Amino acid sequence: MTREEKLLAAMLDAVDTLVDDFDLIDFLHHLCDRCDELLDVSAVGIMLTDPHGGLQLIAASNEHARLLELFALQVDEGPCVETRRTGTAQLNIALDSPEETAGFPRFAAHAREAGFRTTHALPMRLRQQNVGALNLFDTQAQRLGDSDAKVAQALADVATIAILQQRSLAHSNVERAQLRAALSSRVVIEQAKGILAERWRTTPDAAFEALRRHARAHQLPLTVLCREVIDGSLDTSVIEHP
Repeated sequence: MTREEKLLAAMLDAVDTLVDDFDLIDFLHHLCDRCDELLDVSAVGIMLTDPHGGLQLIAASNEHARLLELFALQVDEGPCVETRRTGTAQLNIALDSPEETAGFPRFAAHAREAGFRTTHALPMRLRQQNVGALNLFDTQAQRLGDSDAKVAQALADVATIAILQQRSLAHSNVERAQLRAALSSRVVIEQAKGILAERWRTTPDAAFEALRRHARAHQLPLTVLCREVIDGSLDTSVIEHP
């Protein structure tokens, strides 16, 4: 696929949000994959605003990004946190620059320890609704050009539209319940990843990819599969793994 075709495919993915059994978690992880493909970055993370106005990690392209995003939430600092607060993008932040990371020194130090050298954060918003932030991390000291920045914002906008469309399908109480369910699903997924990673003696990232492949191949919701792994009702030998 050409770059334009991949971007169009990402846009078309949002159409699936119109169906009742839309899987928000899987969609956002798929969007992370699209960012990796289109922007040549090392890792991607997506944070969403919870019903109480705080931020929660909802998707990450690999374990390094997940742990870094969780650290940002713990210390309440980082480009993603600032972008959520201000609604403006923060691009081409050199993590080894004291001047560029003055507002989030602990985050910058932790990111450098994880091997990242550059980061970007893009708002996920539509008009006055700010639903979160899309975060990009790179192990290389390379800038995100104007064209790539527009693609990144387009992908963030796709995620925003998908989330808002999904929320508009139900009453506000159901919306809050759905987001709580998505956050709860995140916990279930992490538990299943940990179980398989230990059982197979592999990485959490490899275990997660195996879960995703099996869920898609058998048309199962990812969270349903993960619950079966946790409660032991699934013979995990049927899952193809590294």
